[in-house]
Amino acid sequence: MSTLAYDGTAMLGRQLKRIRNNPGLVVLTQTMPITMLLFFGYVFGSAVAMPGERYRSFLVPGLLAATAAGGLTTGMLQASQDAHRGVMDRLRTLPVSRAAVPLGQAVADLVVTAAGTVPLLLVGLAVGWRIEGSAAQTAGALGLLLLFRFACTWAGILLGMLPRNEEAAGQLASTTFVLPLLSNAYIPADGMPGWLRTLVEWNPISAVATALRSLFSPRLSASLEQGGAAIARVPSHAAWPVAHPVAGSLAWCAVLIAVFAPSAVRRYARPR
Repeated sequence: MSTLAYDGTAMLGRQLKRIRNNPGLVVLTQTMPITMLLFFGYVFGSAVAMPGERYRSFLVPGLLAATAAGGLTTGMLQASQDAHRGVMDRLRTLPVSRAAVPLGQAVADLVVTAAGTVPLLLVGLAVGWRIEGSAAQTAGALGLLLLFRFACTWAGILLGMLPRNEEAAGQLASTTFVLPLLSNAYIPADGMPGWLRTLVEWNPISAVATALRSLFSPRLSASLEQGGAAIARVPSHAAWPVAHPVAGSLAWCAVLIAVFAPSAVRRYARPR
């Protein structure tokens, strides 16, 4: 086993123990999407010009994408705690690969997310959402979801190490709730003003949400209609990541990992 794999496995075990001993953040981030599904699906859903059950089918993939983007928040908070409480300083004194510590955190977050996604899927099925794609499409959707979470976690790890104190990192993390709101996770983007629609369609969350809809429910995503116009079908004038959602999502994930993973490792290796 290579040094990185061995050290990364050790750091993964350390991170999982940390999460087990301090489950508050995980419980909050995993239960919030279920609360939002019930709230949006049954309260706000009546304000969307789409039958309630179909809106919930539209909403569940969007919430899955928003939950995956939550890796940005958890990555920031956990990296900030380690950076400002002296944990990283102690880990730097150990003879371990410099990439192992952030890699262990990213993989641990991925494991927790994979387990935490199951309750949201079950609640989604209970409120009327259905998986209509093939087994390969469903597996692809789940794989894409986890890949996006992994990419967002790397971004969060880097951003969590940049502020000068833990309070500032917490304040920065709290602003990330805006990102899913500026996407098509909760409502279709086609009725938005032109400038806002462009911003929404270039949001990585929009590409992932659209990809999940097309993979989980290809028939439904092509048949939801409002006034004769398909509301979940991708418009011809949509930005490239949304017009080609699977390819766009993979491209966004590749960019995020390529930019933030090496930067996070370099930042961790450089003492303050």
